[in-house]
Amino acid sequence: MPTPQTRSVVLPSAVPLADTALAATARAATPRAATARAATPAGGRGRPWADAAAAVLALVLPVACVGCGAPDRALCRACRSALDALPGRTRLVAGVRLDAAHEYDGLVRTLVLEWKLRGRVDVVSGLTRRTADLVRAALAAAPVGTLVLRVPPSSRGHRRRGFDPVVAVLRRAGVRRARGLRRVPVPQAGPGSDSGPGSDPGPAPDAGPGSARAGTDGRGQKERTAVERVAATVGSLVADGVADRDVVLVDDVVTTGVTMAEAVRAVRAAGGRVVRCVAVATVEV
Repeated sequence: MPTPQTRSVVLPSAVPLADTALAATARAATPRAATARAATPAGGRGRPWADAAAAVLALVLPVACVGCGAPDRALCRACRSALDALPGRTRLVAGVRLDAAHEYDGLVRTLVLEWKLRGRVDVVSGLTRRTADLVRAALAAAPVGTLVLRVPPSSRGHRRRGFDPVVAVLRRAGVRRARGLRRVPVPQAGPGSDSGPGSDPGPAPDAGPGSARAGTDGRGQKERTAVERVAATVGSLVADGVADRDVVLVDDVVTTGVTMAEAVRAVRAAGGRVVRCVAVATVEV
């Protein structure tokens, strides 16, 4: 007896129906997926692992945003966006253009103090990213072979922190082995100075701007007046190996500009040319 032909009744219609259902589902899901991607906050896109890690870490080491106090982040997304929106600053120091990533005020000042005084390296990425961009731009605009020199921290500040903030900036810029200017004692003026009996012995070997120097009241650079800062800074830096070389100087914070001006003087005295200065932040002048 012939076998009944039932195959053509079910399968030919099932396949197109399944394809139609899948296509409709894809079309319906596409706008929602695009909307979800557009709504993902900047800085969080493609980084779900970072959110998960931050949530787990917050259970063990609770942290709050230094800008607004929001939980679980050292710098929340809202404050990071506000930081990114702040304009940079440009000024002249000793006749050289200084590019600063930020103005030293408000949120920036809070972040810098947390970084330098409390060792909060978890808050610096927003500061160092833009500063690193400025370093790279300065090198791109400078002649080939331009050197990058760090303005060194005061001896007292370096001992207290245990690290140099400028090194973190330069590492992010891809400059791994930038030399620093060298600090030297600053001779003190006084009766019988320079030589002979009764001469002033000058500061201790590790003295420099911001350190407690022999024969002074021991105040740091921040506690001095502008005139006292100049007196404590001029002649305190020496540049080695810069003769006939172009130089980009990098510092963390420039306030009065006295230290950066001394760095420019030191490079010029050694026969070099400062083509640009870069800083994380500067005060408005």
